[in-house]
Amino acid sequence: MSTADEPTSPAPAGTDRTVRREAGPSPADGTEEGPENGREAIIRAARRAFTLKPYAEVTMRGIAAAAGVSPSLIVKRFGTKEALFNTVVDFRPAAAELFTAPLPGLGRHLVLTMVDLRDRLRGDPLLRVVFSLGIEDERTLLRARFREQVTDRLADLLTGPEARLRAELIAGQLLGLGATLSLHRPDGATARTTAERLADLYAPGIQHLVDGR
Repeated sequence: MSTADEPTSPAPAGTDRTVRREAGPSPADGTEEGPENGREAIIRAARRAFTLKPYAEVTMRGIAAAAGVSPSLIVKRFGTKEALFNTVVDFRPAAAELFTAPLPGLGRHLVLTMVDLRDRLRGDPLLRVVFSLGIEDERTLLRARFREQVTDRLADLLTGPEARLRAELIAGQLLGLGATLSLHRPDGATARTTAERLADLYAPGIQHLVDGR
């Protein structure tokens, strides 16, 4: 959920490519054919909706219209608005991809995977924790999920002193990267730079925190 939930298109992490202009859902995303297309379009629309409006103001009908599907399809896939919200505030799928590399190469992997996830998800996988406009209870839940599913998970992986502090700083670096890519699209220098080059420049600072020295 975020003003950063403005995605792009698939490309494997680690490939040499330019960070593409992020676009909204394509017509194919709105079809009710193909369960994955419909589900992904709904989740993208829900992320935007729950970011830009308080929970009480978000409607299934509005999400359906933004996703280009029928409200009944959302009910079929997710059941209730609460269940859809809980899906949107789940950071575990992104964390599972972000934290799979060995520690010596984790910094570069994090940068390349962040760019790749933004392409595939058509939106930043983490920034909604910063930009959510929900009421305090919703923001508290979102931040608690982020700490548990991203920061705590990373802290458990790190070795050496001050693992928790370093994990929080790494999480901040990833949020900063996402904010930068969103802020300067579609024609900023970052949008015209390959993912590999971004990793060359940005990953060493993250790797320094991973190594703890």
